[in-house]
Amino acid sequence: MTPVERNFDRRTLLRTGTAVGAGLAITPVVGAASAGAATSDSGPGLVLPGRPGLSHGVQSGDAIADSAIVWGRADRPGRLVVEYSTRPDLRGAARVRGPWLTPENDLTGRVRLRGLPSGRRIHYRVHVEGERGAAGQAVVGSLVTAPHEHQRADVRFVWSGDTVGQGWGINPDIGGMTIFEQMRRLRPDFFLNSGDTVYSDGPLVESVALPDGRIWRNLTTPEKSKVAESLTEYRGQFAYNLLDANYRALAAEVAQVVQWDDHEVRNNWFPGQVIDDARYTEKRVDVLAARAKRAFHEWMPIGDDRIYRKLSYGRHLDVFVLDMRTYKDPNDSNRYADPERGLLGERQRRWLIEGLSHSRATWKVIAADLPLGLIVPDGANLEGVAQGDNGAPLGRELEFAEVLRTAQRRGVRGIVFLTADVHYTAAHHYDPSRAAFKDFDPFWEFVSGPLNAGAFGPNALDGTFGPKAEFVHAPPRANASPMEGFQHFGEVEIDGPSGDLTVRLRDGASAVLWSTTLRPKR
Repeated sequence: MTPVERNFDRRTLLRTGTAVGAGLAITPVVGAASAGAATSDSGPGLVLPGRPGLSHGVQSGDAIADSAIVWGRADRPGRLVVEYSTRPDLRGAARVRGPWLTPENDLTGRVRLRGLPSGRRIHYRVHVEGERGAAGQAVVGSLVTAPHEHQRADVRFVWSGDTVGQGWGINPDIGGMTIFEQMRRLRPDFFLNSGDTVYSDGPLVESVALPDGRIWRNLTTPEKSKVAESLTEYRGQFAYNLLDANYRALAAEVAQVVQWDDHEVRNNWFPGQVIDDARYTEKRVDVLAARAKRAFHEWMPIGDDRIYRKLSYGRHLDVFVLDMRTYKDPNDSNRYADPERGLLGERQRRWLIEGLSHSRATWKVIAADLPLGLIVPDGANLEGVAQGDNGAPLGRELEFAEVLRTAQRRGVRGIVFLTADVHYTAAHHYDPSRAAFKDFDPFWEFVSGPLNAGAFGPNALDGTFGPKAEFVHAPPRANASPMEGFQHFGEVEIDGPSGDLTVRLRDGASAVLWSTTLRPKR
């Protein structure tokens, strides 16, 4: 919490918005509080002039066995400083003076902590030093490093996607985005944020009438009141989520593994696209995507410029994070026979195949921002992998047929797909005995979402890889609000001694809707 706060009414907050680059910092407005969340009981406020402070709490990400990213944003130019220790009281903490935070990077910055002990909770404290060395109020957080690669340790994580979509934003009447608090309470080792982390193409209005007569009320900001086009507007999409205390509490206590999908830029985009949408003055998607990607890397706790990457968590788990957007081919009927096209691109496809082949982890989780077997339309065209003909692989299916075929031939075991995107939760089992394409070993795909967005579904399954829906939880109507339920996240728990992997599909109140335990194949 900042040393001095001043209360403002709702209209003042809406006028000031996220105060990006203006030297003002908005405290979180609604939701659960925690020790690491830098919250205020007195409601929305602005930091008064004085010592530099952190405007949007702290975040951590990509916490592997010996390193992790710690993120912060200042309310004015200054240097990011991080102290860290295995002790909660931070006695004897190591200290890292990070980058200078300037308007050029939207006053954001991150520090990579190195030489960390594996499998431990790391406590950290972040503050900003001003030009003359004056330090502002510190904000504390913690993260869990991954077990050593040979260690048979327990691992627990949560995953989901689709945040603040279809006009459903932070609603103070219901305590904000409470699903993030439910995830935090499980004390996971990390949170896999599976894409559509923001909805840059989904403006918010102050209130929405629901079919049952209730009113949904949104916290709004200038950047969230129109489609994002400028760099400032894209930055404001990520700043908005951090106005919610539930989100900030999770971010302060749980390291994230983030990926992006389409709504970080706009719905169903692909490189080279020129859009026909009257809401946009900039029609070139490549220009919009460059601005969105810059904002994504400024505001999210990701260590590398490249979004696809592998993260290891002990003997039992490797996570292959995909980028199914940057290298995506144009949306069409998806029935082509060209093996050079696809969602991943040649380099990422080779990286995934070789990574799976060389992994010695019991479980190889493929974090995909688009589902494999669900048909995802884009008007008359197709947005995802599947195209609905139930036949031999065509279009983008060719790419994943190559991945699965090679994995089988090289004896790769323990592949599991985790995804979001379609705004409901489901468990799909894929088996060659049901498939048009036979050259693969059976595997599972688990779907979860949304986090705070409209609920939809279910989508139809394509039979090319033989999926069967073992469980589906979807709303009775399209774009059901979070007030109507059907918000979801998934939990994965791996038992260290046995390697058994348990998946639990949970609703927004954390109730377990369905679960299964997968046993390693020796």
